[in-house]
Amino acid sequence: MSDSLFTENRVALITGAAMGIGRAAAIEFVKRGMSVIAIDVDADELSTLPAEVSGSADQLWCLPIDLAEQNAVATLQQTVAERYPHINVLMNNAVTREGRTFDGSIEQWKHLFDVNVWALADASRRFLPSMLSSNERCAIINVGSKQGITNPPGTPAYNMAKAAVKLFTEQLEHDIRNRPDNQHGRVSSHLLVSGWTTTGKNEHKPGAWLPAQVVDTMINTIDAGGFYIICPDGEVTTDMDNRRIVWGAEDITNNRPPLSRWHSAHREAADKACS
Repeated sequence: MSDSLFTENRVALITGAAMGIGRAAAIEFVKRGMSVIAIDVDADELSTLPAEVSGSADQLWCLPIDLAEQNAVATLQQTVAERYPHINVLMNNAVTREGRTFDGSIEQWKHLFDVNVWALADASRRFLPSMLSSNERCAIINVGSKQGITNPPGTPAYNMAKAAVKLFTEQLEHDIRNRPDNQHGRVSSHLLVSGWTTTGKNEHKPGAWLPAQVVDTMINTIDAGGFYIICPDGEVTTDMDNRRIVWGAEDITNNRPPLSRWHSAHREAADKACS
């Protein structure tokens, strides 16, 4: 596709839009002339977003919604359809890290999956049909994590959820590109994986990327036709990311212990291969 997806008169829906990468995406999309539906559970933070956008007031529609609630995505779809017949960009960015460790309760783990996985999958499935019938360039962008790929120890529930996002989005893209009603590839899906990024209200530190850098990389990669958007940062290069991903896959093919990169018997070799 020679034309950019992210251009005027197109509509984007962003979940987790109150802070971080979602907020940066909302600001950039409005600046490009897009209409943005900004979703977040944090109504207070979301209410501060309009003051930061540079477009007209009717380009931004803020909806405080808890996507973990039953039928929240179905209600969202119905609400959006009353104003827009379809959206061009669905950016599933909402995330929670609560209860991500083995010490987290099973209720916290279920809530984490409700937000990080089920809301994402539900939204992707619900908004896809209108994208396919729109005859316009459209995309679903699901936000994963390197923790769902390289699987570092310590946060099992979060890693599980983000691994599920990766697998779901790969399956989604395979399905979309083989649909008879998408023969020209107007509709696509993409997996966004940021590196070390300053998000929320965290202090920005040297080496971390700012959310706007992630959004710029996302836009450029999608416009170039890429599916995997695995961002580097000031400390980890693309080459290092690639070597770490390969090392993890080779735990299986070489019959090493799982998470061998952090295993005492393999740590030295892993450090040499992955640094």
